[in-house]
Parts: sequence; C-alpha cells; structure tokens
Amino acid sequence: MTSTLSPFPTPSPLFSPPPRQRPLPLPLPLPLRSIPTTVPTATKTGAIIIGAGLAGLAAATRLNAADTPFILLEASDAVGGRVRTDVVDGFLLDRGFQIFITAYPEAQKLLDYKSLDLQKFYSGARVYFNGQFHTVADPLRHFPDAVQSLSNPIGSVLDKLLIGLTRIRASNRSDDEILRASEKPIIDLLRDTGFSDSMIDRFFRPFFGGIFFDSELKTTSRLFDFIFKCLAMGDNTLPSNGIAAIPNQLASKLPIDSIALNSRVVSISTDDVDSSRHAQIVRLGTGETLESELGIIIAVEQHEAAKLLAEPGREPAKPNPVRARPGRGTACLYFEANRAPVREPVLFLNGSGRGVVNNMFFATNVARTYGPDGRTLVSVSVVGKCEGVSDEELRGRWVGFAQPDQCPPSDLVRDPRVRDGVYVCGDHWSSATFDGALVSGRRAAEALLKDKAVLLGSL
Repeated sequence: MTSTLSPFPTPSPLFSPPPRQRPLPLPLPLPLRSIPTTVPTATKTGAIIIGAGLAGLAAATRLNAADTPFILLEASDAVGGRVRTDVVDGFLLDRGFQIFITAYPEAQKLLDYKSLDLQKFYSGARVYFNGQFHTVADPLRHFPDAVQSLSNPIGSVLDKLLIGLTRIRASNRSDDEILRASEKPIIDLLRDTGFSDSMIDRFFRPFFGGIFFDSELKTTSRLFDFIFKCLAMGDNTLPSNGIAAIPNQLASKLPIDSIALNSRVVSISTDDVDSSRHAQIVRLGTGETLESELGIIIAVEQHEAAKLLAEPGREPAKPNPVRARPGRGTACLYFEANRAPVREPVLFLNGSGRGVVNNMFFATNVARTYGPDGRTLVSVSVVGKCEGVSDEELRGRWVGFAQPDQCPPSDLVRDPRVRDGVYVCGDHWSSATFDGALVSGRRAAEALLKDKAVLLGSL
C-alpha cells in the first residue's frame, strides 16, 4: 500500500499502545509484584519522595544506601515516569523514542548492564537525501563504512573531519566542565565550528533534533557536548525487555514497602513542630496526609513541580523556583511489517527537510525481543506537536512524548534546595537526559542527608 510517511520504507498497518489509563505493563521482576497500590498505613516517615521516575528512584536508592527511611509516592500504576513500556499484541512499545547510551556516567554507577541485556544500535546512521539513503559512520567502530562515506552528499570531507575534531574536543573535557561551560544554541556552535549548512541540515538537524526534540537546534551547547561525549565513549542501546527495564531494575532493589503506587500528591505545606523544627506535610488526592520529619524530594515533571511549589504553606508567598516553560514534544508511531528491508540495527534519518518524519528504525532489528518471531516492529518519530497534521496523514493514533526545553540560559548543576526541607530533582532541574535525571535525584538525596546531619547535630 502507499504510505504518507514516505520517503521512508512503507510499513504495514499501524497499531498503537493502549490508552494511558489502561496500560498493559511489562511483566515486572518478582519483588515488584507486591508494590502496594495504596498509601502505607504509616502517616509519618523520615523522607517523602514525590514521583517514581528515574530521578525519584535515584533519590530513593541514595537514601536507602544511607539507611534513611522514606516513602516513594507515585501517582500512576507503575514506576518509571516517562520511561515506560507497554505490551501490545506481543510487541514491546516504549513510550516515545528513547535510546539508552551506555557511557552515561551516573547510570554506570547505578545499573547492572548485564542483567539489562543491552542490545546495540549501529554506530552511525543512514540519512535520506535526494532520493537515496547515505551512511554516516563512526570511523573508530566502522572504519570501512566511514571511508566509503567521505564522498557522499551528507556534508563535505571537511565536515567529516570536523566531526572527528569535535569528538576529541568533547571527550577530553570532564562532565562538570562541559555542564558549566559558556553556552550558546547548538546551531550557533555548529556554525562557529565551521560545519557547512548541508551537514547541519542533512545530519545534525534530524539527529540531534530527534534527541532533544528540537529541529531548530536552539538547545544549549552544553547538552550537545555532553551527549557527543557519551556517544563517542559508549553505545546506543535498548534493553531487551524494553526501556522500562531501567526503572524496574532500580525499583526492585528498594524495600518493598517503601513504594506506594496510585498515590497522587496534591499539595505540600510546612507545619511548626516547635520553635526549632518544622515538619513537611504532604496531602494526597484521597484527602490523607503524610508527615515527613526530614524533608520532601519533589521528583515530578516540571509543570507538576511548579504546581506543588506554588503552595506557600504558612510562609509568605515567594517566587516559584520552578519555571514551567513549555516542553518540547514529539510523536512516536509504531507499525507492524512483514519484514524489514535491512538487517542492520541502524537509525534512519530524514535529511531531506521534507515530510513529517524525523527518524525511524526497525526495533526488532536492534532487539529481537521487541516483537514476536517472524514479525517486525517499526518505530517512527515526528518532532513537534504535529499541529494541522491529521490522524489519516499519520495513519493512526500516536503517542505524545515531551522533555523540558533547555535553551540558553541553562543551569544544569543547580542546588536542589528550594526551601527549608524541600528539594527538587528531575531532568528539568539538570540535563534533559537519562543521566541528568539520575544525577539530580542523587544530589537531592545527598542535600537532604547533609541537612539531616546538621539537624541531628543541633539536637
């Protein structure tokens, strides 16, 4: 049949994940099957973490390592936040285009890569331009392919040499140096480096536009350098059991009674215990309240964090420390095909500048476990919110996905303390990456632990 998603290969009929309110979760590790779906009976605890995405799970992991009691509250029916996977007709459908880079430094400390059974992508991409696909390859991993690609129209020979120099420049800087460096929009960095317009439009725009959901490349150059370094030092992968295997692994290591699902927090406030001590109060959608003696870690999405922090409690209202800027969106569509036209686990990019598709890949080429035997799963991503694009043009329903806007000026290493006993973390508080979420969660927990030590020392 003819597809409106051309110029990419034509998939078979579309299928979509189930509605968000009725997800079909992946089978979870045995310890997770007993996660309570209501709030624990205890109404007082050491710390309260709001949100069981990657940041909240990282915060919980750090508190657990320090033997500090906590309750992790999650509004939905499973951990992971935006890092979720649904099972539909035997296929694993990640909620959005998500790739895990093995060189993420915080992830290397927290995760057991072997048990995740990470499946690698080809180190490079195939770019569609002028009616053909052209290879862009990592010369250190696919040297023959890189040599053959020197004469293709995806940039000049100079552009490809500049990629090597950019790789060296990023790899020789520490993560902290990169995240604190002077910044500019990615598009300005690329032009100042000397990349041609053809290289920017045909490769960088679809590739990094797909990573940051930003085809205009206005995202901070700090994130470009950080991701470029991680790409140079690690592999792009998918866990064999779906992207949700990452938060599931973190949750499986926490005390079983420390996580409460279906527990939406509607407000937080501060109560005076005595002249020298305050207690943080969390109110749930059910009307129940929980009291934290050590503090609250807010690990929810940016707009939800802004709502919670808009509650002044008993203090005079102050400027909200979380700016709820509009996020950057994408749409991810899934197709079933009888077979894939290629065998390689490669990412395809649309370098033509035309059409609604930004990138696509055959998920079952990367990880055979993403679909039943003999069936092929195709993942197609559209950057932007698709205003004016009909469902018919997209051939079915699609899954929306977003991440925080991180255009300059950015602050990727900010203090998690926002008021006495209240801490914020998440990819909007650090870098909009898996690693940024994990780092921010650890930092929030460490700030709470440091304040706990000061509190205990004063008693």
